[in-house]
Amino acid sequence: MRRARFRRTRRAGAVTLASALTLTALAACGTSSSSDDGDNGSGNSAKADPAAPLDPKTKVSITIDCMPPAAKAAELKQWNEDVKEFNKKYPNVTIDGRSTPGQCLEPPRFTAMLKAKSQPDVFYTYFTDLPQVLDNDGAQDITAYVNDKSVPLLKDIDPDVLGSLKKDGKLYGLPTSNYRMGLLINRKLFTEAGLDPDAPPETWEEVRTAAKKIAGLGGGVAGFGEYSAANTGGWHFTAQMYSLGGDVVDASGKKAAFNDETGRKLAENLHAMRWDDDSMGKTQLLKWGDLQKQIATDKLGMFLAAPDDVTYMVQQLGAKYENFGMGPIPGGQNTLAGGNNYMIKQGISADKVKAAVAWLNFKFTTVGKGHYDWKRSKADGLPVGLPQPNLWLNGSKTEDDAARKEFATMPVENFKAFMDNPVPGKAEPPKAQEIYKVLDNVMSGILTNKDADIDKLLSTAESQVNKVLANQ
Repeated sequence: MRRARFRRTRRAGAVTLASALTLTALAACGTSSSSDDGDNGSGNSAKADPAAPLDPKTKVSITIDCMPPAAKAAELKQWNEDVKEFNKKYPNVTIDGRSTPGQCLEPPRFTAMLKAKSQPDVFYTYFTDLPQVLDNDGAQDITAYVNDKSVPLLKDIDPDVLGSLKKDGKLYGLPTSNYRMGLLINRKLFTEAGLDPDAPPETWEEVRTAAKKIAGLGGGVAGFGEYSAANTGGWHFTAQMYSLGGDVVDASGKKAAFNDETGRKLAENLHAMRWDDDSMGKTQLLKWGDLQKQIATDKLGMFLAAPDDVTYMVQQLGAKYENFGMGPIPGGQNTLAGGNNYMIKQGISADKVKAAVAWLNFKFTTVGKGHYDWKRSKADGLPVGLPQPNLWLNGSKTEDDAARKEFATMPVENFKAFMDNPVPGKAEPPKAQEIYKVLDNVMSGILTNKDADIDKLLSTAESQVNKVLANQ
């Protein structure tokens, strides 16, 4: 994830759906329009074949989103080091990094930026942002610019990851990182409850059994936690549907698909854990950040999470890496996947596009360089060894995996069950945040009402989601 914490901050912002910022606020945050100003560079490469890499003699300047802020001293240090190293090969390329205060990027700010055409030349996106970007004519088709010369490891990039940046066979950006959700556990509580922390539950039946044992420790400890507010409940409902082989939206993308046997099984299991077993705690209507605080303070045994939650809990909440473990998502049919990319602004000069591709290749798609220089990250006190899927396949994956292990700053064996048992990733549904908002009502109904009518909750949500999907 661009750096993992950057992805987390944007995702946390996504589920809050804050009010849209004004365009004047955008200007204050430092983003700026960078249309094609005719700066084709002294190398005159704009008139050359776009498949040819950038001529090092070309003089060009590009603006780039999400430069680390001063508060992230180690990340900013690495950014500046990488610019210096990049300029050894491309001395005439000026990298104009833009650091957006707060989250990078908040969805309302991102939407307003696209509509105003004020995005930098190289701008950060989620895997799920491509439709919105294309609807606003925001991204350059870079298919002709990206090949095994400009991006030497192109063939080794996971095709599912690269596919998130494609439409109709055209490529609109390059990935920086990806994630897949799994079951995060508190190893201390597992051990105290007589459970094996190296063998997290693999089915939802096993989750229920383990949750009861952990809750039996008493002292306000919950065995399993779930969200049910601020769109996070719907997000996790979707993840659980995927894990059971179900879906939230059908293949056409126009109809809800969760009001079925799988959806009822999911809902009934959570309702039983909450009310029959009393293993989910009495405090509900939780959102992102709440479960992290509970598990970091040994008050929660397990919950569904993305791997970088571990970094957040260590860096922000004072927890210890060794207290956590991770297994694949129970059920194991599919898991919710996501990640981060950079896209290139439509309409900028060919030289700018080539410079952008050259920078992204150096910073984010080269083993052992830039973002993937794990030796440097360890030396700078940044996390190494998170249980995240590798961006690459084949030999590149082998090389990167070995470096992550060699320079790990955490006990990677705690995440062995997750890494050794990969579950196929599945993208978020269309209109994801609007759907999640509706599905929050299902989750909150189940977890706050002992007499909840599950069939009615699912039926009502189905009707509401169908209305959302009809408005595309």
